[in-house]
Amino acid sequence: MPACCSCSDVFQYETNKVTRIQSMNYGTIKWFFHVIIFSYVCFALVSDKLYQRKEPVISSVHTKVKGIAEVKEEIVENGVKKLVHSVFDTADYTFPLQGNSFFVMTNFLKTEGQEQRLCPEYPTRRTLCSSDRGCKKGWMDPQSKGIQTGRCVVYEGKQKTCEVSAWCPIEAVEEAPRPALLNSAENFTVLIKNNIDFPGHNYTTRNILPGLNITCTFHKTQNPQCPIFRLGDIFRETGDNFSDVAIQIRQVLQGKQC
Repeated sequence: MPACCSCSDVFQYETNKVTRIQSMNYGTIKWFFHVIIFSYVCFALVSDKLYQRKEPVISSVHTKVKGIAEVKEEIVENGVKKLVHSVFDTADYTFPLQGNSFFVMTNFLKTEGQEQRLCPEYPTRRTLCSSDRGCKKGWMDPQSKGIQTGRCVVYEGKQKTCEVSAWCPIEAVEEAPRPALLNSAENFTVLIKNNIDFPGHNYTTRNILPGLNITCTFHKTQNPQCPIFRLGDIFRETGDNFSDVAIQIRQVLQGKQC
């Protein structure tokens, strides 16, 4: 029986022989296929991004504001100033949702005793008049509060404005009360509930974790997963003072990083 190997076989090695052929036809075919493969890779990775799988995302956001505020208003009744106390709850200071947003009223201007009738328009450059010729019957200016009757009537003293059919008396142009009437809205809380569905992967997630204590309040370090935010804390994180911005409009945007 012959031996499987000998000592001389241990010191043997094999190498491939490469033959270089100078041919225009073979060279053209080689580079043609190289260009085709390179072009497809560039198209797939850069342009069409075929390495990515695109799936639609369905997201829904629900917000709920809670809190009670006591409002102190100074009104004039029969020529006498009175201080009136009112209590505002969620139904009073929130408005119907529009998209993924919520609105909290922190300040307001109130016109007492309004009813539908005829009255002089509030004096502005467009409503001032000296005679009926300065008023057009049936005209409604986009910035007006009513429809003109065509008459020029006395507003106050010697000042005349066009008469309108509207909710009277017309709301006066005044500065917002300072401090804000609902300044205690700083302690209101808002629940932001976000559900995200990936139908292509049959996967649904949300920002409210199972077993989470729903009586919590968000804190950066102590309660970072809590979806209930205090309005005052939201403004503090933006570097603003709630009492200063409560007379203006502030927008809260929600983003999610994957």
